[in-house]
Amino acid sequence: MPILLALTAHDSQKDALVAFANEHAGLLSRYQLIATETTGDYLIQNTPLTVEKLLPGSQGGDIQIAARVAENQLAAVIFLTDSLPAQNSITDITTMIRMCQLHNVPLAVNLSTARAVVLSLAKSRIAHLIFNPVAGQGDPNQDLKLIRQILEPQIQVNVIFTQADVSPGKQAHEAIAAGADIILASGGDGTVSAVAEAVIQTDIPLGVIPRGTANAFSVALGIPTNLREACETILAGTTKQVDVATCNGAPMILLAGIGFEAETVERANREMKNRLGVFAYLVAGMQQLGDQEIFDAELEINGHIDKFQCGAITVANAAPPTSVMAQGFGEVVADDGLLDVTIGLTATEAQGLGARLQGMGAIADLFTAALAKRPTQNENILSLRVPSIKVTTHPPQKVVVDGEIIGTTPVEFECIEKGLTILAPLAIA
Repeated sequence: MPILLALTAHDSQKDALVAFANEHAGLLSRYQLIATETTGDYLIQNTPLTVEKLLPGSQGGDIQIAARVAENQLAAVIFLTDSLPAQNSITDITTMIRMCQLHNVPLAVNLSTARAVVLSLAKSRIAHLIFNPVAGQGDPNQDLKLIRQILEPQIQVNVIFTQADVSPGKQAHEAIAAGADIILASGGDGTVSAVAEAVIQTDIPLGVIPRGTANAFSVALGIPTNLREACETILAGTTKQVDVATCNGAPMILLAGIGFEAETVERANREMKNRLGVFAYLVAGMQQLGDQEIFDAELEINGHIDKFQCGAITVANAAPPTSVMAQGFGEVVADDGLLDVTIGLTATEAQGLGARLQGMGAIADLFTAALAKRPTQNENILSLRVPSIKVTTHPPQKVVVDGEIIGTTPVEFECIEKGLTILAPLAIA
């Protein structure tokens, strides 16, 4: 169901409509409102509501509303009509009635039916969907059409397309300010992470409709990666609280990679992901093994500093089994209040081919640990679980957070226990 609502009235009913709008301003402000020109002026001047004005009724404004009904853009129409016989100066409501009947859109023509419409709307959930049209490899128009077909019979959906010059997080903050009951994110992990920032430590649930390359967040939390099943999960309304983290104060819902993983993500560019899908990361990782340089790392935990020589550090809040570099413990627990730190240590004598083989062996052991859901026994893998950690490296290393390169070390991480409410199936690993 859309979140667009039409308000209009014959001249004798405009004062009544203004009084009605003021009485229900709290609910009406959650909707995008349209009105014929004169009615719109009345509402703008005498209520706190924001209203989009159409043409005057005498010039076809009512026809514009009827057209939006025909295009399934309206949740309801409130058209307070004159009880006297129709006159030439009064907008004919016949077309509006016909369109609303044909498309099963509620139409209120007096205050009693208007209050009934408002009562019905008050029981509806409003979801703002942050939709990234360039994510993944599918057809975004077909994806969005299917999403709306599944959700809108039960949820009123406002679609917000991501923009190159506006953060999805900012769009989500604006949606919350507009009164959203649910925030939905549809795209890759970068989109989901940015949107999640707005709902951290709020009571507003986040629904995820994955359409990215890896969809690691969905896989990690058991959210279906099938479009239809993901939408059905949202409709089920089951919520779960999971941890989130911060990296240098910015939100992190998945993991951060320092060194090897950051370089791998940078290699797996959009062109490679379009050609190979999720296998792009595997190919990029194999390429990076031969080029990865060793670095010195300082890990500060509770004021204590330890020093290591390594080629990779991963700090994970949540991660699927396919995020191999996070699997020091065999699985990452998403609601334990701790970050999983996996460090790929490097023996100083290992060089060239030996170092490459050593790295491949460590990755293989991490993969095995993930399959068995048990900690790795590889002596070159160090695993820690901590609530917070600071990582400094020499020389500085690139850092990737939730699939996006954010800069270089040093970086500080802190876990926020159960700081995010998500819509997810009951059974979550």
